[in-house]
Amino acid sequence: MGSRETPSSCSKTHETLNLETPESSSTDPDSPLEEQWPKSAPDLKEEDSVDMVLEDSKEPLTPSSPPTGREVIRYEVNVNQRNIEDICLCCGSLQVYAQHPLFEGGICAPCKDKFLETLFLYDEDGHQSYCTICCSGHTLFICESPDCTRCYCFECVDILVGPGTSERINAMACWVCFLCLPFSRSGLLQRRKKWRHQLKAFHDREGASPVEIYKTVSAWKRQPVRVLSLFGNIDKELKSLGFLESSSGSEGGTLKYVEDVTNVVRREVEKWGPFDLVYGSTQPLGYSCDRCPGWYMFQFHRILQYARPRQDSQQPFFWIFVDNLLLTEDDQETTVRFLQTEAVTLQDVRGRVLQNAMRVWSNIPGLKSKHADLTPKEEQSLQTQVRTRSKLAAQKVDSLVKYCLLPLREYFKYFSQNSLPL
Repeated sequence: MGSRETPSSCSKTHETLNLETPESSSTDPDSPLEEQWPKSAPDLKEEDSVDMVLEDSKEPLTPSSPPTGREVIRYEVNVNQRNIEDICLCCGSLQVYAQHPLFEGGICAPCKDKFLETLFLYDEDGHQSYCTICCSGHTLFICESPDCTRCYCFECVDILVGPGTSERINAMACWVCFLCLPFSRSGLLQRRKKWRHQLKAFHDREGASPVEIYKTVSAWKRQPVRVLSLFGNIDKELKSLGFLESSSGSEGGTLKYVEDVTNVVRREVEKWGPFDLVYGSTQPLGYSCDRCPGWYMFQFHRILQYARPRQDSQQPFFWIFVDNLLLTEDDQETTVRFLQTEAVTLQDVRGRVLQNAMRVWSNIPGLKSKHADLTPKEEQSLQTQVRTRSKLAAQKVDSLVKYCLLPLREYFKYFSQNSLPL
């Protein structure tokens, strides 16, 4: 059984690098799991099996002694007959602000903010950093379906599915999670119908970002990603994440790399496409270039307009522009105005030592920094350090770029045999 130990969310010290099913009694037209389950299940040997957990979660409770903490959820539902939609699934509060987007139950205002903050945060293993239900958790179970990135904490499964569930899951040879199983209920945990639609609506309605997210794509509907990479080649990063296969002539994703776009016109971009992701960046620190850093942003914005799908298209389309700490303050303000989103400064901190940093403008969900913006002194010091090792760094996978692309695993096909560690 795959699980991992993590510190509590308040003391988590990651490096700053930094599925939808029908009711058991009715068919969900958006996810016919009766047909799709075999396709999304883990690839197991014949003698292996996928273990499932179904708990009643209705053992007797003493009405005279209401429990404390999140145990109150089971008490309120089973003893007081309270509707679970009136209880926060994340903390047990009765001060419900909205409905939890993934499972039947409520969510309070503080937990709603925490849910939105951590939803698309990933660890080095490619799985989400926090529990899918409560967005915290010390020890996390990892879903072992090869197309799923979700994790669940011991407390959630023991309270919402049934006492002792975490022990049973931990003893399983292979466990798939509550969003991947072909049935919708496990104990008190009832998956919402069309939860992908619910998740998008919840994020767009409650999120602080002005950028709407695309609905995540069911594993069996994901297609290989088609990438247009400008000024910098992200071939290594895409391969390390499994979006591109190393072997030629495969049915994997495609990458079109263009270094100089000065004379590129709309007709050429449309001929190369269509694309799912457009990437662009300023030159790495330490590289000589005849053009000013602002030129890269303007050219990226121009090509981006050519590559965008039709306005009525529902196909997920992402873009990302990376500044390797070269844009001036005026350039940064101009970039915000043109790309219509604020920059996020990402830092690669290893052993409390700042290794690298970059500014990112993107519509990829979940791009957040756990650190404050760099001070001018820190930025100048980092620039000096990076220049001295720029040629060596060019041969390696850029861990910050790779971190930015991790959420795309919710939208595009990837090949799990490729290596993941950042």
